[in-house]
Amino acid sequence: MLFSSVTFLYCFLPVVLIMYYIAPGIMKNAVLLISSLFFYAWGEPLYVILMVASILIGYVSGILIEKTRGTKAAKPVLAVSLAINIGLLGYFKYSDFFIENFNAATGLSVPLLNIALPIGISFYTFQLISYLIDVYRGDVPSQKNPVSLGAYISMFPQLIAGPIVRYSHINDQLSNRKISFEGIADGVTRFAIGLGKKILLANQLGELCDIFRQSNDKAVLFYWMYGVAYALHVYFDFSGYSDMAIGLGKMLGFDFCENFNYPFISKSVAEFWRRWHISLGSWFRDYVYIPLGGNRVSKPRWIFNILVVWMLTGLWHGAAWTFVVWGLLFAALLVAEKIAAPLLKKMKILNHVYVIFVILISFIIFNASDLSQAASDIAGLFGAGGIPAVSPESLYYLRSYAVLFVLGIIGSTPAVKSLVLKVKETKVGEKIVYAARPFAVIALLLLVTAYLADGSFNPFLYFRF
Repeated sequence: MLFSSVTFLYCFLPVVLIMYYIAPGIMKNAVLLISSLFFYAWGEPLYVILMVASILIGYVSGILIEKTRGTKAAKPVLAVSLAINIGLLGYFKYSDFFIENFNAATGLSVPLLNIALPIGISFYTFQLISYLIDVYRGDVPSQKNPVSLGAYISMFPQLIAGPIVRYSHINDQLSNRKISFEGIADGVTRFAIGLGKKILLANQLGELCDIFRQSNDKAVLFYWMYGVAYALHVYFDFSGYSDMAIGLGKMLGFDFCENFNYPFISKSVAEFWRRWHISLGSWFRDYVYIPLGGNRVSKPRWIFNILVVWMLTGLWHGAAWTFVVWGLLFAALLVAEKIAAPLLKKMKILNHVYVIFVILISFIIFNASDLSQAASDIAGLFGAGGIPAVSPESLYYLRSYAVLFVLGIIGSTPAVKSLVLKVKETKVGEKIVYAARPFAVIALLLLVTAYLADGSFNPFLYFRF
């Protein structure tokens, strides 16, 4: 069930919120767990069993890890717990990838398993892993109430595509959270903004990307339009979902971590990744990079640590060599930036141009079906193969999508937010913004509903992760 669907907006969500608000405090987690499992079962009726099994495994593992902490049995218990969770993720997500590469390397024809990927398994598995490691470290106590742990793991606002919410961040909120009118109003506003980003920007840019793929009239201009459109599409699609998740969390009394902070204004790749998919970057930092030694090791070992982290980051996004290359590209860029730091400080404005260029290239690789297509698309940016600089079709779509490009570029910067904050600096401005907010939210929801009722293009990119 998509957040950006009529079924979710006008059936599921209102019913769940009514049940949740009227339920006594002690029952709210139960309502959240049941509604989350129903939400998941709507799209994955069979794999809801896997979800429940993962919750039970995590519950038992957490208690055992806490009981053995400080003894020789602690590490083996943690290792077994992690092996089960990583094993399930590996089986469902990477089995066919490894079989394909095994067949290519050996010349054999081992049949593929053709396993359907459970939606959101990458996200909830990482949440379970962080919970178990934090219990092992003594950072949090194990959760003794299986309903509360189940509500945390299966929580529908961030179940499908994050942000990756750590147990340590919402442990207290699971048992002690306050629901206020102000929080609900903020949540509705944030949800509406995310929904607008998804439907009005991401979906339209995604349509242009599909048009490009189907076109037989390619030109250099069209390749650049595709690269920019896809980068903006991914940003508004994923950040829009994160906004919706954070907004839903506020409606339920939770404060989820921010997941995006205007990454396209970055002046280095390192800064970009401090602003893009923040919850994933911090997860790999705290549970892979630092345990490997981080940067407090020799330079060769530090480079190795970077390569490991970014290869895993690439594989986390998908079981294909395009994702591995995408991850290793960022590893190489981060190492190069570290070495060339003095030079980058002198470049100033050119830094931003460099970051936008390499990010655009990275997204072209990210979206390619294979490495051959990635190479072809990148070559197309520079007119390889004798393709023309412009074509009638590329000019037509540039005119058709020009306004959308402008809105997308402006929307990817803090310009609108800064303007609103500037207006709110005065008492009159603050009153105007406060009074206008409900009308703006209603207008945005009506506009989005009109698009949905029209049956417009409405996929969600991160379902495949």
